[in-house]
Amino acid sequence: MRRFLLFVAIVVVLVGLAGLVLTRPQRMDQTQLVGLTPDLARGEFVFHAAGCASCHSAPGSVGEDKLLLAGGRRFETDFGAFIAPNISSDPEVGIRSWSALDLANALIHGTGPEGQHYFPAFPYTSYANMSATDVVSLHAFLGTLPAVATESLAHEVGFPFNVRRGLGGWKLLFMSPGWVVEGDLTDQQRQGRYLVEALGHCAECHTPRNGLGGLQRDLWLTGAPNPSGKGRIPGLTSAQLDWSEADIAEYLKSGFTPDYDSAGGEMVEVIENTSRLTDEERLAIAAYLKAVPASSTGLASQ
Repeated sequence: MRRFLLFVAIVVVLVGLAGLVLTRPQRMDQTQLVGLTPDLARGEFVFHAAGCASCHSAPGSVGEDKLLLAGGRRFETDFGAFIAPNISSDPEVGIRSWSALDLANALIHGTGPEGQHYFPAFPYTSYANMSATDVVSLHAFLGTLPAVATESLAHEVGFPFNVRRGLGGWKLLFMSPGWVVEGDLTDQQRQGRYLVEALGHCAECHTPRNGLGGLQRDLWLTGAPNPSGKGRIPGLTSAQLDWSEADIAEYLKSGFTPDYDSAGGEMVEVIENTSRLTDEERLAIAAYLKAVPASSTGLASQ
């Protein structure tokens, strides 16, 4: 019996150690950024395409005030309320002290500068497919924006969801870098895929989630319940969105649908961002959406 209990204790310790290793926060190697030169114009493009101001500007901000990245917006979920932090260039309460590597770790691995897991309300599961060059350029552009001395508010998340180490297990289950829509895509469709699957993180709203909050990638862009509890976010697959590519591109530019309706709700801010893209980039998004299959057939296996 003693030997058996000792064996069980050893197994428990080994399993615990393996769990600590497997759930540790991941980081990017510094060498992956060596030689990359930031491009401020590209950084500004990434800033808008990724919707940074839509989450990190203060509630109610409009116009140029949306460049004041004070944070404070609340995002209610089944797991608690997440409050966007200050990511302005303030050196104390913002991210001015962050290096390009710190930003890369946050965006691509969901890991903070102090080695903590970030909650996936921050859409790093999509940003994981960002290029290192775009991260470096975004870092440079963020440094040109005004500093705002507004303290970030703590998330309102209860046990057990507030246990950061547990997020390492969540990432093992649901963080799958790599493209979802594969196959023989054109250059235009691949450009649109990068804008939709990575920068634009469209799936974060338009794809349903499982009980643990992981994206159901086999139901990619098929629509999802609205987190507010009111209505449903529509699907964008080739079977659900019967607009032409030109219609989609125009909607992303002006917010007007083919039926002369206009964007509402959260899409108003999305249109603010996509309206800053070029006509070519909006058409690339449209071409990609037309390539998204109606079912899991044609999607990359997970």
